[in-house]
Amino acid sequence: MVDTFQPTAAERFRQLQNQLREWTKSPEEGQLWQSVDIFDRDDYDILVIPSFSVDQEVGNKVAGFLHYEERLLFSLIRLRNPLTRVIYITALPLCPIVIDYYLQLLPGIPFSHARDRLLLISTYDGSLKPLTQKILERPRLVEKIRRALRPNKSYMVCYNSTHLEQKLSLTLGIPLLAASPEVLYWGSKSGSREIFAEAKIPHPDGSYTVENIFDLVQELLNLWQRQPDLQRIVVKLNEGFSGEGNAILDLRPIQDSIPDLCDREKTINALNKQLECMSFQGAGETWSTFSARIPELGAIVEAFVEGDIKRSPSVQGYIRPSGEVEIVSTHDQILGGADGQVYEGCYFPADASYRYQLQELGLKVGEVLASKGAIERYSVDFIAVQQPDQQWDIQAIEINLRKGGTTHPFMTLRLLTNGTFDYDTGKFLSQQNQEKHYIATDNLQKDRYRGLLPNDLMDIIAQERLHFDSSSRTGTVFHLMGALSEFGKLGLTSIGNSLEEAQEIYDRVEAVLDRETEIVTPDDCVQDTTLPINWSQ
Repeated sequence: MVDTFQPTAAERFRQLQNQLREWTKSPEEGQLWQSVDIFDRDDYDILVIPSFSVDQEVGNKVAGFLHYEERLLFSLIRLRNPLTRVIYITALPLCPIVIDYYLQLLPGIPFSHARDRLLLISTYDGSLKPLTQKILERPRLVEKIRRALRPNKSYMVCYNSTHLEQKLSLTLGIPLLAASPEVLYWGSKSGSREIFAEAKIPHPDGSYTVENIFDLVQELLNLWQRQPDLQRIVVKLNEGFSGEGNAILDLRPIQDSIPDLCDREKTINALNKQLECMSFQGAGETWSTFSARIPELGAIVEAFVEGDIKRSPSVQGYIRPSGEVEIVSTHDQILGGADGQVYEGCYFPADASYRYQLQELGLKVGEVLASKGAIERYSVDFIAVQQPDQQWDIQAIEINLRKGGTTHPFMTLRLLTNGTFDYDTGKFLSQQNQEKHYIATDNLQKDRYRGLLPNDLMDIIAQERLHFDSSSRTGTVFHLMGALSEFGKLGLTSIGNSLEEAQEIYDRVEAVLDRETEIVTPDDCVQDTTLPINWSQ
């Protein structure tokens, strides 16, 4: 009798991912590779899919969202390995000078040699659909990618892993170095809270997923009754990006009108009215548009953490395919928006007064995630409030099972310096044992920067010597250059030997850009006919 058993897509995906576990072993000793970045070795083909497979309506509220595909361009630094090949796919073509900029950062590798091992592919599709979906909708493109990859020496990396990335992995027959879609729930707002509870990590009081307005209001009431002194509550869509899916419900305007919270009917009526007055973090968001997403995405409610001195630190970890967990960095995040909910940048490392505690909490979270089958990078965001005795009360807020805003600056630092993160001190040390610090942002955005082309930026970088200096291992690495002309938005990582030096380098970049984009009135213009136009540009 012929066995007609056919493995499911999930089973075939797990079989592919099992290849990763085999690749993590040293062929000589059968031991795990010591590097946290286990594939930072020669002779692999890396398929980079920087697809933001998130709710596109949420993502579209982020200025220049499509250009966030450029955040994974740090992956090109892997071409420093002379046998490594990279295939980088984007929705729209990347400006050639941007690619040249990254390849020139490679230490000890001729530019032409690295360029020959890089294949750039574009779908020429600027719609809001996830990039991976655009690829799957183009069978000829999929076949082109398949032909370019070497069997048994290729793997995929992505921004976040969903059923789309799983399908592409199966279609190409190569493993995906990311968490399986089966475990993505643990990176949602509700899933994060379950992980914190299981790991016994302090986190704000709140709810798990609700899928309609009636249940949302019930959970708001329950939370308020448990904590009658609450001033504000955060309502979060289960899927969000950089805080854009958050809204703040202010309870203070209705407190006086509700002397008794046990009066459920009166309290529920007041809450329903107050929901329309929430402070929404997403640009142009209203209660009407926000509430329409709740049945589709789900939402949670969570006590807003108040405090006079408050910070938002985070910890980043790595789960190897074999299950070992390692902490790779800590950051103090820079938050903006109406209520300090939107990610704008970060400092590395986090404050010494709590960074070791972050690492310990991050390990506990990572171990629970690993037990559920998660692999690769994860991060945990916290709120830290300084108490009267100068100690910090730290509460976990959410988990990201993806490459977040703190991933690319740290990986850029590590790949450019060949340094290491020291767990005992929480510091990053170069090969010369020099401490390294940085300030990074995705959101240096000003109207006056609009109209600057990538070539203009390169002229400014060269003239003002703003680029990263490979001899001192200090300076600035730029990204999101594709968002500059249309949105006036730029990303950068300023690296120094101290936090003060990193801040000085960052401030100088901003000052130079401000000076170079000063608004010039017609009366200020003087025609210059001494320089011919270079028609070849």
